[in-house]
Amino acid sequence: MPNAIPIIEIVFYLFSGVATLAALGVITSRNPVYSVLFLVLTFFSSACIWLLLEAEFLAITLVLVYVGAVMVLFLFVVMMLDINLTKLKSGFASYLPVGILVAIAMAAQLFILIWATGAGSQVLEYGDADGSNTRMLGELLYTEYLYPFEIAGLILLVAIVAAISLTHRRRPETKYQDPSRQVKVNRDERVRLVKMDAEED
Repeated sequence: MPNAIPIIEIVFYLFSGVATLAALGVITSRNPVYSVLFLVLTFFSSACIWLLLEAEFLAITLVLVYVGAVMVLFLFVVMMLDINLTKLKSGFASYLPVGILVAIAMAAQLFILIWATGAGSQVLEYGDADGSNTRMLGELLYTEYLYPFEIAGLILLVAIVAAISLTHRRRPETKYQDPSRQVKVNRDERVRLVKMDAEED
């Protein structure tokens, strides 16, 4: 249809503007909870842009990996910076308006995306003739780009181990169990009999 490309372009610039504003909210907000909410909106807007380009696999991966794991990232930050969780929980009601605003923005983008792609418009085709770019991506990753893919996986593994080692600090006020010492004890060390003289009231 003649008006297909202008609709897609308008939707593209709309999603790009939302993603840019949300990214600015991430770096300008002083509250870590607000930053996480804006980060979720940024990732979701980027996923909508990927869907416009018919890159469904990348869009779903962006939502599942980044939007799904962003709360884990937030927990890592809380554990490393020792943020007062009691203060954060006490102000939970104040985060509700921003959370509702982010949810409404995500829902509006989803409905606009469905309307734009279902209004008889033709987006730019980057996939194969069957419309399955997932198969093309898999063939490229495991044939031509096999070594870079494996190196990226190794780097991510090192990053996960480094994050766990940074957050798993030993604190003097916390008691720890030593399994190696527990399995080495014998019967006499497990039970100690104490003889006491009987006392009369």
